[in-house]
Amino acid sequence: MTDRLKGKVAFITGASMGIGAATAKRFAAEGATVVICGRRLEPLQQVVAEIEAGGGKAEAVQADVSVEAQIVGAIEAAAQRHGRLDILVNNAAAYTWGALAEMSTDDWHANFTTSVDGTFWGTRTAMRLMGEHGGAIVNLSSICGTLGTAMMSGYSAAKAAIINFSRAAAVEGAPSKIRVNVVIPAIIETPATAGMLADATTRRGTEQIIPMGRVGQAEELANAILFLASEEASYVTGAALPVDGGRGAVLVTALAGLE
Repeated sequence: MTDRLKGKVAFITGASMGIGAATAKRFAAEGATVVICGRRLEPLQQVVAEIEAGGGKAEAVQADVSVEAQIVGAIEAAAQRHGRLDILVNNAAAYTWGALAEMSTDDWHANFTTSVDGTFWGTRTAMRLMGEHGGAIVNLSSICGTLGTAMMSGYSAAKAAIINFSRAAAVEGAPSKIRVNVVIPAIIETPATAGMLADATTRRGTEQIIPMGRVGQAEELANAILFLASEEASYVTGAALPVDGGRGAVLVTALAGLE
């Protein structure tokens, strides 16, 4: 590795598995001190142990991103312990599944508390802490936020909100040298998608609508997040970067007969 984040302090939400865990490991390998948070402490500690075994610096913090006091307190305390905050990755998300006509108001709101409110609370806190020295914020959206997805109207709306919220935050943060960008994944192979992808027919059908012919890996998302968090992206802010194997670039019908 090349110490691209040497001396930086990074806070990553939803980092007990999948994209968040892969990002934490990637950041630590590049020299960052990484603080990871989630609702369950044990899986976070496992990620920390893997990072430390490789010579990296990390710590786990138990916090529920859907509770304002917990996530704000966790970020502020981490910055106080380490003397600064340079990078925030708002990765935590939650969703409900169901037909729009049958969705309850509570189920609708459940899509926003972690994904949108948590991203707002985290971003607001980070911008206050980064005001003196600048920093980088990377928010995670989804292809569901750019393309319509049946049975996931609440999640789709929440992920779309993150994209435009991040643009507004980027404009406000720019004078303070705070960059805010978004990564937009499609289907990524993580514990959250393991059940769906375990079915050979479903996996094959999914791969057929992705131009690159395969689902993405968490490490590939981590690489994109690393770029946006690093000084290599020093002139990039307000951007929404698809990391989706080309899925968002085509209509489903455009791939018919190409398997």
